[in-house]
Amino acid sequence: MAFVNEKARLWVSGRKNILQKISDILQKDNRKKIAWFHCASLGEFEQGRPLIEAFREARPDYRIFLTFFSPSGYEVRKNYPGADYVFYLPADTPRNSARFLKILSPEIVFFIKYEYWYNYLAVLKKQGIPVYMVSAIFRPSQPFFRWYGSWFRKQLNHLSWFFVQDENSERLLHSIGIEKVSVSGDTRFDRVSAIAGQEKKMTEIDDFCGDSQVIIAGSTWPEDEKILFPFIQDNKAKYKFIIASHEADKQRIDRLLEQLGEGSIRYTGITQSELQEARVLVIDTIGLLAFLYKYAFISYIGGGFGVGIHNILEPAAFGVPVIFGPNYQRFREARELIQEGGAISIKNPEEFGEAFSALTMPAERDRVSQICLAFIKANQGATSRILNHISSNS
Repeated sequence: MAFVNEKARLWVSGRKNILQKISDILQKDNRKKIAWFHCASLGEFEQGRPLIEAFREARPDYRIFLTFFSPSGYEVRKNYPGADYVFYLPADTPRNSARFLKILSPEIVFFIKYEYWYNYLAVLKKQGIPVYMVSAIFRPSQPFFRWYGSWFRKQLNHLSWFFVQDENSERLLHSIGIEKVSVSGDTRFDRVSAIAGQEKKMTEIDDFCGDSQVIIAGSTWPEDEKILFPFIQDNKAKYKFIIASHEADKQRIDRLLEQLGEGSIRYTGITQSELQEARVLVIDTIGLLAFLYKYAFISYIGGGFGVGIHNILEPAAFGVPVIFGPNYQRFREARELIQEGGAISIKNPEEFGEAFSALTMPAERDRVSQICLAFIKANQGATSRILNHISSNS
């Protein structure tokens, strides 16, 4: 696939001679007390980031070794200053896992939310190295809890402790005999709260938004855009729009600009004259979206017409009402925020229009905004609960 797919090419090339590279760089480090954090991709990294940074502050004698499975995580965060080393995870084979862990010799390991690599977990268990699963969430449909799941359940028994997001996950683990589990909550709440509390100056965005009411659509897919783009065309004169696609490659961005038509510009390379005339700003870079929601009047989060929605906590942390598609059931925060009245799920353009219209009413928007802020505040603290547990049991 590397010949025809950019992500596959990065996946392969990024792992070329990777064990030797890791060995060479660690040999130069005299302080080899290592905490290994593993994230599947960018979303899991953002979930684990509060813990990485809190651990670094609490345990300054450790080196932070961060790995990613996916190029979409590694390529964006390979220069992340909160870690001493950032690498792809070598493929999970018996030989690779044994050699990698011999080179690394970590004293503590954190896997974020997902990722159960059998060989790595088996070697870590055999060597008596503590492994913690952070912000994990489980559902009855997963293989661990099915009649054919004995091999999958074996992987879970290799972990030292599970920090899960909710009581249902705890009950599911108890049902298969796993008792080393506690409900700590979701570290993403700590991350989005930290973002909302930062003063990040974005001059171009300030100039684009001005005094306008701005609608931000984050992590959109083509199915979301079928809902959004007709609405944007009809309302360019009344509102300004910021669009951040799930994919930000040049071909995708060019296609979006063509579809959006007159008055739409891309973020990189914009000029002052373009900003004055533009009504739609298309974000063509990674890592900016979470900070943009402070400008939003109303937000739309993509993915709900596919496998599932993206991060709704980022706008909620700024008190911004959230709208998204119908496929949200796997996401606890979406279910709870809808139940509390801080988010709206829609299935078609008509429902989107109705939801949007309701949220433009000042009293309703203020009510929903306060619900979002209270929801975020009530769910903070997972990071400190995890660190306190580890400190008291080590």
